[in-house]
Amino acid sequence: MAIETRIDEEAYLRLAFAEPDRKWELVDGRLREKPAMTFRHNQWEITVGFAIRSQLDLSVYDVRIDGGRLRKPGATYYIPDVFVFPLAFATEFKDRDDVLEVYDGPLPLVVEIWSRSTGDYDVEEKLADYQARGDAEIWRLHPFERTLMRWVRQADGSYEESLLRGGVIRLAALPGVAIDLDALFAG
Repeated sequence: MAIETRIDEEAYLRLAFAEPDRKWELVDGRLREKPAMTFRHNQWEITVGFAIRSQLDLSVYDVRIDGGRLRKPGATYYIPDVFVFPLAFATEFKDRDDVLEVYDGPLPLVVEIWSRSTGDYDVEEKLADYQARGDAEIWRLHPFERTLMRWVRQADGSYEESLLRGGVIRLAALPGVAIDLDALFAG
């Protein structure tokens, strides 16, 4: 449910830190709570996140599943369903209990999983912001249509878009990491 309250970034960070059980996002200064999700949605987050994490060099990268925030300058913070981040990006807050986990730099992969409650703004709003951040690869998985919309950043800063319904997907910015969509969709 969107709450039409405008706040600045400092107030947002205080609120999000003070209420860790609520998933507060900030979109161009507008406060919004990420809604609760269905069993299927949550299962997809875990399946995708674990499948990717099991292939990563955990001394270099890690995965967040419905936790951590991505920041786009201009008072915008999102909590993606799944994302991969270099551990080097976490240095400033990994050993602190007084600050939120927020990533500013472009990430290798950001995944959103379609849900009835967030489906429209995941594509209309978040995609453009993830691209503006420069994230290397952005996915929108649709568990009911059994599709993957994939945007891969090109050398010139543009994104190549593709619609996939199966096969093995090798991640563009994470060599050696692949997801078998047929196995994922069969689950």
